[in-house]
Amino acid sequence: MSDHTPRIAVIGGGPAGLMAAETLASRGALVTVYDHMPGLGRKFLMAGRGGLNLTHSEQLETFLTRYGDAAPFLAPAITAFSPTALRAWADCLGQPSFVGSSGRVFPVVLKASPLLRAWTARLVALGVTFALRQRWLGWSDDGALQFRVADGTQTHERPDATILALGGASWPRLGSDGAWADLLRARGVTIEALSPANCGVMIDWSTHFKERFAGTPLKRVALRLAGRVVRGEAVVTASGLEGGVVYALAAPLRAALRDHAPVTLRLDLRPDLDLAALTERLRTPRRSQSLSTYLRKAAALPPVAIGLLHETAGAALPSAPASLAAMIKSVPLAVTAPAGIARAISTAGGIAREELDAHFMLRRLPGVFAVGEMLDWEAPTGGYLLQACFSTAFCAAQGALDWCAREDR
Repeated sequence: MSDHTPRIAVIGGGPAGLMAAETLASRGALVTVYDHMPGLGRKFLMAGRGGLNLTHSEQLETFLTRYGDAAPFLAPAITAFSPTALRAWADCLGQPSFVGSSGRVFPVVLKASPLLRAWTARLVALGVTFALRQRWLGWSDDGALQFRVADGTQTHERPDATILALGGASWPRLGSDGAWADLLRARGVTIEALSPANCGVMIDWSTHFKERFAGTPLKRVALRLAGRVVRGEAVVTASGLEGGVVYALAAPLRAALRDHAPVTLRLDLRPDLDLAALTERLRTPRRSQSLSTYLRKAAALPPVAIGLLHETAGAALPSAPASLAAMIKSVPLAVTAPAGIARAISTAGGIAREELDAHFMLRRLPGVFAVGEMLDWEAPTGGYLLQACFSTAFCAAQGALDWCAREDR
């Protein structure tokens, strides 16, 4: 390496940090990855327990719409490192992928650990250095990065550029605790409040209902909020409801709860049948059957769905077929709050978009870049979260190299 080889610090050993490190090192930079955890990719490995949804196979134009109002902000990065590029990257690590029936993309092995092992080996081969059990403390008065080592001592580093990849604030026990927010606020950087995204909701179930049905899935249902309908699956929890249909409504539900609580979600237990068809089924004579048996046979409702009807009726269920069908198609669920951020899949909020230039460099801190979930965007599950983390890291790494090459920096 020549004397002009850039030295770049990457703070955060999750997927965004590791992608930044690979991009930098493959172009000749000297890279050190810092992380306060004892191992790399803790949350990445947790995500892999569900199959590791890397990205999605839909057309890029449709893909970008999943980021809502953040789509124009993220589009250049996702276009530069696209879902197709991400799949090719995984394949080069010996981890080929496949497209599931829902269009989601997974590694063939359906695990994160083989990919992470192969990725770490590649980074080592590229000369990347790992400094684990070192918590970033911000900057010293003279501008050096400060770290607290596991033994309590502090170290100072002066890289040519820094990439922050510290994640959001969900699952803090895995490393992303959001402590960076105060460090950046102290430097004048605007941080939008960190909030739970892709999270469950809190519902005050009766003791009987939660003791009997907590952990039970609700399959092939639909949730409605303010005219928006999402189909999918959910799971009853002791404190409320979670699952894909709930996560997809996280942003509008969060906004509604800010205005007033509780907020009523409407649950359709038979979205595959319209009201008229369901009413006709319920005209079948009940005869001597119990109500639960009748609903199971006539409306194909599982016990948890019947339990929900009783839980929310407040009294006896209506006997008229049209009224009973209407209730099945619109079960009211009074949501009191989103579930806590500690168990959310991802985080909303973060570094305000106007604080960053086109290369994700902080305008107030030249030479400091931020990527991944630290930034103010959110997306549903389905591969969109990891894709944006990879893509912003890829582009920020290129921006950092360009910054280091500038004579006026």
